[in-house]
This record gives sequence, structure tokens and C-alpha cells, in this order.
Amino acid sequence: MRMSDQIAQYILELLDEANGTAEIQRNELAGHIGCVPSQINYVLTSRFTPEQGYFVESQRGGGGYIRITRRNITKQDVVMHIVNNVGDAIDSNSVRVILNNLYQQRVIGESACQLIAAATNNRSLAAVPPQLRDAVRASIFKNMLLVTKVQGA
Repeated sequence: MRMSDQIAQYILELLDEANGTAEIQRNELAGHIGCVPSQINYVLTSRFTPEQGYFVESQRGGGGYIRITRRNITKQDVVMHIVNNVGDAIDSNSVRVILNNLYQQRVIGESACQLIAAATNNRSLAAVPPQLRDAVRASIFKNMLLVTKVQGA
């Protein structure tokens, strides 16, 4: 098991034991697991994000801590968060990454991912002037997410 997987698993166990909220000290956790504190930071920023249903706050200093709270969010909440945060433009690589995350989290199905990816790729937008493609892509992407049926909803 990779170190980042071990860290994430340990944090998830803490959250389960503490009914969804855990406080950790980065250095103490790093010492317990046998890693450097920056690895803890990496896991927190990549696996415990608002899109994945977590709220992370930190208090720096001598008695500092990191508080992780598991939020009860719906799959529709995840989609709305993305729609609200995409902005006015997005590149094709960012669309692919977001779609992959939505599929991995089982928010949307494979066919929806493929359809959105096809509609927003550079080939589909070839007739759009290059300086406008990312803006048009963002509009298409957000609108398609809004009308896509969320898995299990």
C-alpha cells in the first residue's frame, strides 16, 4: 500500500471513530505513520476536498491542529459545486480530469462522461475561434452537467 493510501486510510478510520470530525496534529500523525508532514498536506489537499465531501481547517502554531469534518453532501451538491466553480473558461484537459473524478465518485455514469467529453473536446470545437474555445467549452460543460442525470438520484 502506498504511503498516501495509508495516510488516507488512517484519517478515514479517525473520522469513523469520531462520528465524522477528527482533529489531528500534522507532526504527530507524520510520526505515527512514519512519513514527512508534507505527505500529510498532500493527502489532505488531494483526497479530503469539498468536492469529496470534506471540510478541512487548520490552526497553525505551537498547539496547532487540523480539523477534518465529513460533510453529508449529495451527488447533486457535487455537480452544483463544480458548475459554480468552473468560471467563464475551461480547457479540455481540466474537463477530462473533472469528468474522471465524477465518474470515479460514481456521480455520473460512463455514457454521460463520454458524451460530455465528446461535446467539449477540441475536435468538436474546431469551428470555434481558438481564443473563444475555452469559454464556449465552459458553457457547454456546465449546461451538460446541469441536465445530466446524477447516478442514483
